[in-house]
Amino acid sequence: MFTIAPASPADLEDAAAVLATAFREDTVTSTLVSGADRGRRLALLFEAMLRSSAASSSRVDLARRDTDGVVLGVAVWETPDARHSLLDQARQLPMFVRALGLRGLPRAMRLQRTLAQHRPAEPHWYLAQIGVGDGARGAGVGGALLESRLRAIDADALPAYLESSNERNRALYRRSGFRSIASIAGIPGVAPAAMWRDVVRPA
Repeated sequence: MFTIAPASPADLEDAAAVLATAFREDTVTSTLVSGADRGRRLALLFEAMLRSSAASSSRVDLARRDTDGVVLGVAVWETPDARHSLLDQARQLPMFVRALGLRGLPRAMRLQRTLAQHRPAEPHWYLAQIGVGDGARGAGVGGALLESRLRAIDADALPAYLESSNERNRALYRRSGFRSIASIAGIPGVAPAAMWRDVVRPA
């Protein structure tokens, strides 16, 4: 069994490690981080992303195993009123460089711009990342993480948005009310689906 709860700053390194495992075969992150030490660099990248956004614009939900507190899954949501702080990103610049290399930073910025161009203008919650560690897949962790936050989003009568490059994951999102609204072009070798979930008002 597992329990879902918000992450604290002390949890972010463990959360990043789980996301690095979950995104090991992801085609989008493969355009940014490759090579023999990809796992280590992915963990650095996710930790830098979490630390640069968690204080001001994100909600990080963790699924922890009840018996020992091990992090099984992570979901990172951007709030509708998110304001990206250049100062917060600058503080994590050394970690971004270690993850991406100096040549990788411009690629990451281009990817960020490409994805941002497809974000709807209407205020919404944005599922930035969701991932489950190797030992917990197939146990309902991802679905539980998703539904936990969606209940709060529905209580506030707000829509939600995400991108998905994995067809199996899209089936999970469709079951939770998301629908594909566009195919995102401009990323080498992959065309993620932009997915939108309309406001769901509790009965």
